[in-house]
Amino acid sequence: MSSSWNSVGLEVLYQVLGWVAFFAWSFSFYPQVLLNYKRKSVVGLNFDFLVLNLTKHSSYLIYNAAMFFSPFIQRQYHDKYSDKEMIPVAANDVAFSLHAVALTSFTVFQVFIYERGIQKVSKVCISITAVVWTAAIVCLIIAWPKSDWLWLIDVFNSIQVGMTAIKYIPQAIMNFRRKSTIGWSIGNILLDLTGGVLNFGQMGVQSIDQHTLVNFYGNIGKTLLSLETVFFDVLFIIQHYVLYPAKKDENGKAIISERVAPLIRPSDKPEEDNV
Repeated sequence: MSSSWNSVGLEVLYQVLGWVAFFAWSFSFYPQVLLNYKRKSVVGLNFDFLVLNLTKHSSYLIYNAAMFFSPFIQRQYHDKYSDKEMIPVAANDVAFSLHAVALTSFTVFQVFIYERGIQKVSKVCISITAVVWTAAIVCLIIAWPKSDWLWLIDVFNSIQVGMTAIKYIPQAIMNFRRKSTIGWSIGNILLDLTGGVLNFGQMGVQSIDQHTLVNFYGNIGKTLLSLETVFFDVLFIIQHYVLYPAKKDENGKAIISERVAPLIRPSDKPEEDNV
């Protein structure tokens, strides 16, 4: 039988932090979607980021849903880490993952219907994505005969960690080359940072109550996810507000620099500033 909470207060705090993080992370997808809709353009949003992000959230959904809903996998988890340990996935984790896949897919859909200039998915991104999903299928074939499902979903957890580590890099490089963050929503980043900090705090509350750090290394994916999120979000905040603040004309419209112009077709309308 799994462990229960020792403190009602800490349990309530755990749930509050988890759901606030869920709403912050969930709403973080909307500023970019609204910005794309407002501009009728996805110029400035890196397509490699979108593809890697969809792979990341799909993998994370598989891990969270399997761990949360499967009694068999939960038994395997307890056999590995002890019956006293709590399952490291909460309902808000599953809800977030499901929502993230849906919103990321919708953002990909926007790429096909809005102006995208000369931007396209790179061959490197396509290769990485193909290798990752091929490896996942191979791991499924290996796990199936032995019913080693905990190992398999840990593979998907590792995939989402890896994707989180690299998915922001194309966008950060694009911002650096353009010397601009126009087209990349800072609202997304601020909410994402809030979710990452609260998610890490949620795990800390559970550790304090259980007097153990198992939930950190027993769900290393969630731990690294929070740390990676905070690191890259701080980087984007520095790019947006310090390194490449948008210059505006007398009407408050963002001025497109010469570095941004090569991504845009001559027929494109001037871009508006970030949401």
